[in-house]
Amino acid sequence: MANGPGVRVSLFVSGCTHRCPGCFNPDTWDFKHGNPWTDETAENALDACAPEWIQGLSLLGGEPFEPDNQRALLPLLRNFRARFPQKDVWAWTGCVYEQDLLGESRWRCDATDEMLSSIDVLVDGPFVEALKDISLRFRGSSNQRIIELKSGKLS
Repeated sequence: MANGPGVRVSLFVSGCTHRCPGCFNPDTWDFKHGNPWTDETAENALDACAPEWIQGLSLLGGEPFEPDNQRALLPLLRNFRARFPQKDVWAWTGCVYEQDLLGESRWRCDATDEMLSSIDVLVDGPFVEALKDISLRFRGSSNQRIIELKSGKLS
């Protein structure tokens, strides 16, 4: 319930090159942290999303938009959308949407556009410790934005 509205399945990916000082999850910076991603773990994640009381899937990290992570997550997102068209997907990234994910950058790859089209809400921007604000909903620092990708609404 902290990683988006309602009861959700949260998937924490490993690997992050942002390495934001004060990050709440620095163990996930290591690309080898956690359990290996397999077809079985992907199926388990999808099965966890099946109950009607689960509102959606949340992708956190690490960094879901590391290019290798995008390529690994894209099949999961395709399957999620096929099985649960009524549920939503939220994703958190240290990237800045317009600059890093839409423009030329090291973050853009062959999976980026399709991945973005599969996400309903993107929380973007690096965590900035000097701007930390525990009163913000779904964000750690005031520079981060909640972007409704389907409508373009920012908050």
